[in-house]
Amino acid sequence: MTGSTVEQAITRLHQEEWARLVAGLARRFGDLDVAEEATAEAFVAAAERWPREGVPPNPGGWLATTASRKAIDRLRRESQRDAKQREARMVYDDTPPEPTGPVEDDRLRLIFTCCHPALAIQARVGLTLRLLGGLTVAEIARAFLVQEATMARRITRAKAKIRAAGIPYRVPSAGDLRERIAGVLAVVYLVFNEGYLAGAGSEPVRVDLTDEAIRLGRLLRTLLPEHGEVAGLLALMLFIDARRTARVSRTGELVTLEEQDRGAWDRTLLAEGNALLRERVEAVAAGGDPPGRYQLLAAINAVHTGVPSARDTDWSTIAALYGRLVLLDPSPIVRLNRAVAVAEVDGPGVGLAEIDRLAGVLDGYHAFHAARADLLRRLGRGGESRAAYDRAIGLAGNSAERAYLTRRRDQLVG
Repeated sequence: MTGSTVEQAITRLHQEEWARLVAGLARRFGDLDVAEEATAEAFVAAAERWPREGVPPNPGGWLATTASRKAIDRLRRESQRDAKQREARMVYDDTPPEPTGPVEDDRLRLIFTCCHPALAIQARVGLTLRLLGGLTVAEIARAFLVQEATMARRITRAKAKIRAAGIPYRVPSAGDLRERIAGVLAVVYLVFNEGYLAGAGSEPVRVDLTDEAIRLGRLLRTLLPEHGEVAGLLALMLFIDARRTARVSRTGELVTLEEQDRGAWDRTLLAEGNALLRERVEAVAAGGDPPGRYQLLAAINAVHTGVPSARDTDWSTIAALYGRLVLLDPSPIVRLNRAVAVAEVDGPGVGLAEIDRLAGVLDGYHAFHAARADLLRRLGRGGESRAAYDRAIGLAGNSAERAYLTRRRDQLVG
């Protein structure tokens, strides 16, 4: 086996086994630091030994055994933390854990621990990407444009808070699952959005983050296959990611949905998203829970992507779906998106009136001014449109968006 083949095998196993190994060790030893570092050491050992010895017949089992030994060795070295009796129990006690939630999977327990509401959202994101995704601290820091030391402190403080507060390593009870899963999904969607349209920096799209969010979404889908919002979030991310290659031009400018080359969209991802959405429609029709936020957003994206050209878009359906979404999430951004859809149905004047009602709360949001600028342009109010474009450009942190808005502003007549 060549060195490159071994390297590929380790990379694939890192993606497939990292979360399982960390979660299993965290359950067994009750220490996130021990679990993370022992897993990392196991992969280092594989990288050192497998090129010489070959990939073992059961590489996942080899990694699990090696990681367990590394964890035990570390705890033995830190004898002041653990009595000899506890060490012996760790070595020999392989009894299954007590049931701790409605789904028996160590990875799900780890997800809920990382996304505990007692932690700040930035800490939840960093911890999730580190312990579930296996990203290095440097990779996470680079993705979110902070210093590595800053991200390391966030993750260290989050682990310390989990330990000090006695946050249990378990899935919430069935009764609490609905409430807690919302926080988990919010973390995954935040990671996806930061990759899909980076808020700052020179890269308009960060594929590593969108890919990682989708991978986490697939993991959640595996662990909670009957949960509608889990399926909805995964479908939503697939619909959006399917358009990735068409979203930024060769010159680095954002390409809006109506201008994109639909032939460049990933049909496999779209088909997967549509299959998930059909499953949810059938479940709701059979008496299941009504669709939540992510399912409605996925449905909106399905309408956008289900027609051959932007001219064929069913804006009435999109406006109606946003109307349902406003009832669940009456946030200003959802209302802004609904107003944009209303403008397509009832005209730019009606849409602008709805948007202007949001000025007090969205004045610092670039998309608010971009939407106003477009509607003012369509109404022939060039001077006001130019001022709105200027404001949007000044607020936009994404380089591709700034390039698009600048071109649109410069195309104004008068």
